[in-house]
Amino acid sequence: MARATSDPTKFADRLNRYFAALPPGTRRVMKSFRSSIKAAAPGAVEVVSYGIPAFKLEGRMLVWYAAWKAHTSLYPMKGIAKRVPAAQLEGYVITKGTIRFPLDRPLPVALIKKLVKARVAEVIQARMK
Repeated sequence: MARATSDPTKFADRLNRYFAALPPGTRRVMKSFRSSIKAAAPGAVEVVSYGIPAFKLEGRMLVWYAAWKAHTSLYPMKGIAKRVPAAQLEGYVITKGTIRFPLDRPLPVALIKKLVKARVAEVIQARMK
């Protein structure tokens, strides 16, 4: 399993390189994605894991987010996608643990915040077990 980079110097360098490699439009979308996650999980710490941006909460991985050629993705969403009304996820590709957001549509900031908040609750609940 790849280790998350939490060293501030290494993290900043890896994150900057990740964002710099993106086309300008995708970079803007990803920065909005990042801001949405920060707003929904203010106590989360940014890391780079598996070569993509991610957030940890209370020492546990919270979410990863990534840019691809035609979409952005949010991971892990396995159980969470089942708890969100289907109408809110209509038009998005949902695989086993991923939700894909097409780059040719506006980023659904409110939905991303809702998903991240649900993931925060999941991480906190798992910690209490």
